Amino acid sequence: MRFFRYFAFILLTTAMTGQELHQEKEKNLWNNFTYDVGNMFGGVGYSYSRPFHWQGNDWANFGYLTGGTLLLFTVDDELNRWKNGFDQDVPDVIMDYGHEYGSPENNYMLTGGVYLAGLFTKNEKLRRTGVLLISSATAGGFLQQVSKRIIGRARPKSGAGSATFDPFHLDRVYDYDSFPSGHAMLAFSNAYAIAKQFKSPWVKGGLYTVGMIPGLVRVLDDFHWFSDVAFSTVLSIFIVESIDKYLDSKYDEKYNDQKPKNVSWNLSFGPNTLGVSLQF
Repeated sequence: MRFFRYFAFILLTTAMTGQELHQEKEKNLWNNFTYDVGNMFGGVGYSYSRPFHWQGNDWANFGYLTGGTLLLFTVDDELNRWKNGFDQDVPDVIMDYGHEYGSPENNYMLTGGVYLAGLFTKNEKLRRTGVLLISSATAGGFLQQVSKRIIGRARPKSGAGSATFDPFHLDRVYDYDSFPSGHAMLAFSNAYAIAKQFKSPWVKGGLYTVGMIPGLVRVLDDFHWFSDVAFSTVLSIFIVESIDKYLDSKYDEKYNDQKPKNVSWNLSFGPNTLGVSLQF
């Protein structure tokens, strides 16, 4: 939580003092930077305001997400015992990647690197991707940090069952901060945002698969339940899509040099079905 406060403070302070630079050589670069920082905050605010503008299909998707999470919640203990039969067979390199990549520090190293590459090469599309990555990670990261304290769900490694809660703590209570999964949310937000750069469904599918590894690793290592990761993964899609829609009005460059399309994510939920469908 402190990390996100410091990060937001640095960005906000930098944006507010940007107009003080007067050297003509630096002016264009600095203006781009301050403009992008403003869009980062604007994207976060836009994503948080979307529930106030939801209509029928949006509320239906929220209901499906809630229902699917509750369905997984009923079998979390069984799924946790099931994964114990093969978790030791997963290569160490995958386990290490899953734990390290989804951490906030490493996440912002990646997203910041993408943004700075676009800024200094004057590539607006890459700048926009960096803005999307940073604002999505900030929106999802802050949301999950607050939610952990309110919900207070026990982690599997605590030894308590999946239905054990110790809610409403201002300070973080370790082993009772399972829901939602920050690693899953940050990692899949990155994968989903980067995948927007590519047309090939195989490339997109590969990025999605890589983006799911941190969440699954956290399940295998008893840091999260399956429902934690599933909820966080789907929520990260909604966050990225809402911020990307906001950025459409802020940047001329579009992904793959195509005009914006009406993309619709829908959840399917039934007695024997739980999934996500994409219409475009």
